[in-house]
Amino acid sequence: MGSKYRNTPLFGGAITVELPSKFADVSQLREVPDHQEVYIDKDGFTSIIVEITERVGSKGASSLEDDGRALTTHLEELVGDDIDTVKVWNTTETQFTSIPEELPAYTLIATQTPKVPNERKSAPDFTALILTLLRIERLSTDILITVNVPHIKGEYDEEEVDLALGKQGELIGDAVEYAAKIWETFKIKDWKLFDTV
Repeated sequence: MGSKYRNTPLFGGAITVELPSKFADVSQLREVPDHQEVYIDKDGFTSIIVEITERVGSKGASSLEDDGRALTTHLEELVGDDIDTVKVWNTTETQFTSIPEELPAYTLIATQTPKVPNERKSAPDFTALILTLLRIERLSTDILITVNVPHIKGEYDEEEVDLALGKQGELIGDAVEYAAKIWETFKIKDWKLFDTV
């Protein structure tokens, strides 16, 4: 079943992207840092975060190696001390439909499993992450787009998920679809945005 999408302005309309219609803008519920836009599934636990950060890595033209390191650095910053509980399943080069081709982009799919089984019912068994990094060299900017997919016991079919066997299950399948829609519809309308962040 395909999701319905709506054109969503981010950062005051400087960026537009199609996000699932059932996702709500978190900034209307609580404070979100200026360099982030956070949307959460009203019917579930999945969230989509678009974040503008300073470019990671050395100055100058980026190499595949630099970009790989940057992706790892951003992943480490994202999960903090839990990096040793993260498994990266695959990393691919990504092409945004409306972004100049010379701007490199990469996507990784990873899972983060809590160290200890949690007593709290709401703690996830694991969280899947689809992390896309778009690098804008000349503006010293990295744009991170993360789809976080917590898998909470009873809320998903455990038999459907085995990434080692390529079985993503419904939640990750949906998240991959959201990410693909973002790559297809992400447009930067106002490049001056990056001067201010």
